[in-house]
Parts: sequence; structure tokens; C-alpha cells
Amino acid sequence: MSEKKMTSSRRHHLKSVILQIAQTWIEEEKKEVIAAKEAYMSERCPAPDAHGDQAALMEVCKKLHGAIDKIDEERYDILSKVSKAEKEIEDLKLKVVDLIGVKKPALKKVRMSADTMLKALLGSKHTVNMDLRANLKQVKKEVKEEPTEAAGDWRKNIEEKADRKKMFETS
Repeated sequence: MSEKKMTSSRRHHLKSVILQIAQTWIEEEKKEVIAAKEAYMSERCPAPDAHGDQAALMEVCKKLHGAIDKIDEERYDILSKVSKAEKEIEDLKLKVVDLIGVKKPALKKVRMSADTMLKALLGSKHTVNMDLRANLKQVKKEVKEEPTEAAGDWRKNIEEKADRKKMFETS
């Protein structure tokens, strides 16, 4: 337990030092970007020779217009490739979402009667009572007497069956 908490003044001082270092890094990075742009422009676009007669200057202008057209075509091609790639990425994202599916949140079990649920949903408008048994009409059960003759006692019919048996044996 030899660890000590850092005081707020020390923490504030360290934070300000870190922010100063980060700010100097950002400034250096901006200078490097500007220098890289200037180097690229001097390499790709040399300064035109403005000395000479009008015909020479017209020739330089035609070369510059040709270079501008070429660069504009490259820019258009690159933009179309980028937009095509962005559309493809968006389609793939949609496919991933479709494949994963929508995750259903884990639902908590809530014990709530139908009356309280309707009151929660409808508010004070809820006047219906959900006691379903109260609204049912009462029906008297009719006891159906089954005819005893249909089932019958097997002993009564035994003589008739004995006659049938004899009929099959003799033939």
C-alpha cells in the first residue's frame, strides 16, 4: 500500500504539460503538410517560363490547359472509384446486419395482471373489467341417459349367439 494518490494540482500540471506537447506536435505536423504540398507542386508543376514573345506564352498556356484537363480527368476517375467503393461498403454493411440479424433484448419477467396492464397502456380510460368468468352465462348440464338396451347384458343374448354358432357349424 505504498501507492499514493496524485494531488489535484499535480494532475492539473501534468495535464497542461501533455496538452502543450500535443499542441506543438500538431503545429509541426501542419508545417510538414505545407512543406510536402510545396515540394509536390514544385515537382509536378514547374514555374512557367514567362519570358518570350506572345506565341511562346500561348504555347505555355496550351500546355497548362492540357495538364489541367489531364488532372481533372484523373480526379474524376478517382472520385468515381471512391463513390463506387463507398456504395459497395454500404451494401456489405447491410448484408452483415442482415446476416447477424436483429438481437432481441433480454426481457425481464413482469408479474402483472391483465387489468393493471390495460391501465398502464390506456391510463384512466380503462374501465373494462377483465374478470372473464363474470361475463359468462351459466349453463345447466343435462345428464344424458344412455339406453341400457343398446349396451345390453351379454347373458341375455347368449342364446341367440349360440344359435348362430350352430348354423355355421352345420354348414
